[in-house]
Amino acid sequence: MSEISVRSITKSVEEKKSLEILLKERPLDKTKLKQFCLRFTVPVVYRNFLWKVLLDIIPVYAESQGFIMAQRKKEFQDLQRALKVAKIIDDFTKPPLIFLAMWLLRKRRAKVDMTAQLELPLYRAMSKMAETLWHVIDVESEEEKLVDIYWILTGLFVQVEKLQKEVGKLQDCTYALLEKEDVELYKHLVKIDALYNLPYDMWFYSCFAGIICNGSIAKIWDKITVGAYRILIFVAVVTLTTLRRLLLRCENIDHVLETINNITEETSEVIVNKAIESIQQSGTTQQVDMYFTKHS
Repeated sequence: MSEISVRSITKSVEEKKSLEILLKERPLDKTKLKQFCLRFTVPVVYRNFLWKVLLDIIPVYAESQGFIMAQRKKEFQDLQRALKVAKIIDDFTKPPLIFLAMWLLRKRRAKVDMTAQLELPLYRAMSKMAETLWHVIDVESEEEKLVDIYWILTGLFVQVEKLQKEVGKLQDCTYALLEKEDVELYKHLVKIDALYNLPYDMWFYSCFAGIICNGSIAKIWDKITVGAYRILIFVAVVTLTTLRRLLLRCENIDHVLETINNITEETSEVIVNKAIESIQQSGTTQQVDMYFTKHS
């Protein structure tokens, strides 16, 4: 085993121990847990529980968590039953669409023609998140898994609605950061009329679901759960710079999209790790913060 691998394993063990100490506090300290999420990757074994705490699905008081989840489950069942009675969903409807339909109903946004409604860019992106989360959340009981996924999605959607208001700034900051990081790639993408026509809104609304592989994307969503959605700028830039060799050969936007839409699991892991490293570098983060302050 290489020295780098040993260091990585040691670091992961230490981080896990640090989180276990925080999870023993009564009540849980959400500020400390948020700081942990910002600084480290959440161990898989604790991710489901921690996300539920941070997304306000369960309270910080351990003695109340079971009762609240029982109420969440009842509401989940009521929403599902209402959609079936209204014939909006049936036993053959795919879970991601059920989750999104339930969310729309709960938010009182559901329309009679929900099929057309779900074609809107924001909702198509949210549907991608639902599909991805199905592969990220690991719960033995399928019934509990369905309930957990639905409620975690509702929490993530709160963050998506917040970033929706700033998606224009996220895009503009992506352009500026890419030009600073790799001017050759920046100029090439401008030249082939690709840079300003990439589907940034879909990338940002879905928090890169469907682009970054399921095995890596949870590391990004660890940050999204605490509202640090500016990491999506870094994911966008690092995706482009990581694929620069292939992108420099592309002659039009279709070739660029084909390259980006076929990222491997190995490349996804590289992109995610680089993006997290970038957001933890104070200089780069300050540049992004200054951009948002200047354009607020």
